[in-house]
Amino acid sequence: MIKKLIITSVLAISSFAMGGPSLVETTKLTKGEVNPLQEFIGTLNFNKKSTLAAQNSGLVKFVNFELGDKVKKGKVLVQIDSDVLNAQIKAVKANLKVAKQKEKNSRKNYQRYKKLLNSKSITQKEYDDALLKSNSSIGDVKVLEAKLKELKIQSNKKSIKAPFDGIIAKKSINLGEWVNAGTPIAKIINTYKAEFIFNVPLKVVNGLKKGDIYDINVGNKNIKSELSAIIPNGDKLTRTFPIKFISDIKDSFVFDGQQAKVRLSKDSKKEGLLLPRDSVIKRFGQNVIFFIDDKMIAKMIPVQVVGYVNNNVAVSGKGLVPGMQIVLKGNERIFPNSPVKIINK
Repeated sequence: MIKKLIITSVLAISSFAMGGPSLVETTKLTKGEVNPLQEFIGTLNFNKKSTLAAQNSGLVKFVNFELGDKVKKGKVLVQIDSDVLNAQIKAVKANLKVAKQKEKNSRKNYQRYKKLLNSKSITQKEYDDALLKSNSSIGDVKVLEAKLKELKIQSNKKSIKAPFDGIIAKKSINLGEWVNAGTPIAKIINTYKAEFIFNVPLKVVNGLKKGDIYDINVGNKNIKSELSAIIPNGDKLTRTFPIKFISDIKDSFVFDGQQAKVRLSKDSKKEGLLLPRDSVIKRFGQNVIFFIDDKMIAKMIPVQVVGYVNNNVAVSGKGLVPGMQIVLKGNERIFPNSPVKIINK
């Protein structure tokens, strides 16, 4: 940490030498009432997971995955032997080709008999026989087309594919095994989207708003998550209600069932030091603010967020006193001990 501060201070001095002090807007640290935050413990769940199973019986011809593999949607994971089905498909296709030719010929013959009947060159029975044969040939084609479609569906079910992008969490099959319909093959989990469930008291629930974004701590990571649901199904013993957050976690390495923590506002209020939310930024893995001393130098102070009041945040930190000039805009461009110029005096 000390090494980082020295480096950033040197960068700030160099910046000053090249272009003068950084331009910033400031605000004053004030006192006010705030709802203090309370920490709640919950659980991370991957909300998209599936146990894959065989839909047809047969011998496993190949297995195209291992435990822990990342797989893409549509990848063939297991192929069940389909030689018999393929032979049936080939036979039906041949029969269908013949049936279509017969249907074509019978249709032409019917059209010819229709003209002959109009000219009274044939009997009504000869015409009816030609019509019956044409309709029958059409029916034969439809039956074979339906049979071919059914066989192709069965053939497709011999290939077990990944239903979505994910990671193989369980492997339940090996090459050469015989499987029946319903035999488990694998378990796949989409680790890019997660949900967090917390049980909180009603006085906390009343202060929540769906769609708001919260920081949820998992391990040593803070994950931005959206409050997606407040579930009106309380626990009669604890008098708490489940709330659900959802998050796109992408490259975060977390586990299904892992402990999660969130800090939410209590119902009671207490006095605290208030700032606009934009005054607090992340530096070196922690929340910090910059205040301006009487020599117009920016000083960094690590802070703890203790609550929220509308667009303000309540903070605590060593050395904070009401009335301090705190950087509101431009704080992302400055470093500890860098010179600044206030433009909103």
